[in-house]
Amino acid sequence: MRKIVSGLFISLDGVVEAPDQWHFPYFDEEMGEVVQGLMDGSDAMLLGRRTYEEFASFWPTSTDEGAEHMNGTPKYVVSNTLTSAEWQNTTLISGDVNKELARLKEQPGGNLGVTGSGTLVRSLLRDGLLDELHLLMHPIAVGTGKRLFDDGPQVPLRLTGSKTFGSGVLHLTYVRADS
Repeated sequence: MRKIVSGLFISLDGVVEAPDQWHFPYFDEEMGEVVQGLMDGSDAMLLGRRTYEEFASFWPTSTDEGAEHMNGTPKYVVSNTLTSAEWQNTTLISGDVNKELARLKEQPGGNLGVTGSGTLVRSLLRDGLLDELHLLMHPIAVGTGKRLFDDGPQVPLRLTGSKTFGSGVLHLTYVRADS
């Protein structure tokens, strides 16, 4: 059975939006190994609409390192507003999203890796579909921006791993406390 695994860059004050504005000074070899490990453990990406649109506007024509992986990996986009997904290897998931994600988890293969997509991650946690949450907590208070957790139901989590990097970033791994 596949797992849905999320990896997020997050600030001390819970901001996950626009990490390109605050994340890079902390990126080092240790963090790179974690990010690569999450990518290596997944054979498909699960994306929310906004992250999909950002990625689809950049990666198809990119020659940057990682473009081959990003373009070649199967992608599933969760959205009830998109009517099509043109980026290669992309499947649109709408309607009964939970049913479709449960079906995908039953298929053989590697993990379904969630990149970015804070709204999707919140929904997956709330609905009990997210199997692992990897937070790379940066030692910075960003002040403004979309936070991972907003007002909503409680979601009990259990810490299963932690590591402090030389940069001060914490790698925290959680699962639902009831799993």
